[in-house]
Amino acid sequence: MSHYYSENQDVPHSRKEVSFRFLDIPVTLISDSGVFSKDHLDPGSELLLVHIAQQFNKQAFCDAGCGYGAIGITVKKLFPESSVTMFDINQRAVETAAENCKLNNVQCEVIHSDGFDKISDSFDMIAINPPIRAGKPVIYRLFEEIEKHLYIDGILLVVIRKQHGAQSAKKKLTEIFGNCEMIDRSMGYWILRSRKH
Repeated sequence: MSHYYSENQDVPHSRKEVSFRFLDIPVTLISDSGVFSKDHLDPGSELLLVHIAQQFNKQAFCDAGCGYGAIGITVKKLFPESSVTMFDINQRAVETAAENCKLNNVQCEVIHSDGFDKISDSFDMIAINPPIRAGKPVIYRLFEEIEKHLYIDGILLVVIRKQHGAQSAKKKLTEIFGNCEMIDRSMGYWILRSRKH
């Protein structure tokens, strides 16, 4: 079976509705096979959303590796005046995220891109649940690209399991940004924050 962090998905479709409430805002999404966490909003993404909601300045937001759009669409529903860009390498994820924007009556820019290859904008906040199975070289390249696409004082928020390399990710982010702090940990997940200076 193809892994979700790949450009082409040849697995059969298996669409499913995923519904949840975040800060009293209802979100209903369509998921599909070949995309990350297709059956439910994963606990790491939910924890990430908590910190986005607390720290986002309501301007330009990027959901890096958006999957079917759970993070980006929720942010747009929380902050309707904000500009939200979402991208993924996985074509099926991008198509599903675009469909989910329509389903939730939100306007987000959804882009099929390998990392930031097709992204020209800069952002006030970028959030990522990194594709662990893609390996550290891919993840660290994404971290480096993220730093280049943040405005000064822009924030990167990362959710990563401790057992999946949270310590080494923290070290790498400190190398890239000159700072990284673990601002939360819950259920084995760490939330890491770096700020561009």
